[in-house]
Amino acid sequence: MKLFYRLSVVFVALLALCSTALADNYTETKKMFKDAGIVDKFTTSFGYALFPTIGKVGFVIGGAYGKGRVYTQDGYYGDTSMTQATIGFQLGGAGFSQVVFFQDKRAFAEFIRGSFEFGADVEAVALTAAVGASANTGGSSATASGGKNNASIGDSGYNHGMATYTITKGGLMYEATVGGQKFSFTRN
Repeated sequence: MKLFYRLSVVFVALLALCSTALADNYTETKKMFKDAGIVDKFTTSFGYALFPTIGKVGFVIGGAYGKGRVYTQDGYYGDTSMTQATIGFQLGGAGFSQVVFFQDKRAFAEFIRGSFEFGADVEAVALTAAVGASANTGGSSATASGGKNNASIGDSGYNHGMATYTITKGGLMYEATVGGQKFSFTRN
């Protein structure tokens, strides 16, 4: 029971930190994704949901939370929040930015109905500058570089009318989990 209490306290503290960090850095977050190479999706998609910071924490049971805004080509449309519950091997905490693009009006309407959920099988494209691994007689090592200042992307399309991208902001999280993301929406 003490473990659950401690995890809850850490999660609440992380949520408070995320809420404070959301002051109004939507423009900066959008620029970060554009610099990563997805400029065309901002102009060709019907709309998108942008989350400047999503905090994630876990120890066997984990969760994530973040607030965002929904936009169409006409501008700001409303507010959204994302929650995620996971179970499995996990330890640590991390923060990331996320954008979900809506290919057409149908996908957009599905998202804003108020209680949209991505299943555990939906994957986000993680934008990173470089990932490498090597093995030698001294042992093996893996490295990853990249984050919000030097992310890049290859070619990626829509899945069921939506495309999701993330950029890690910081933290360290080990995980092999099952869980999905649930979104809520409030019209502005």
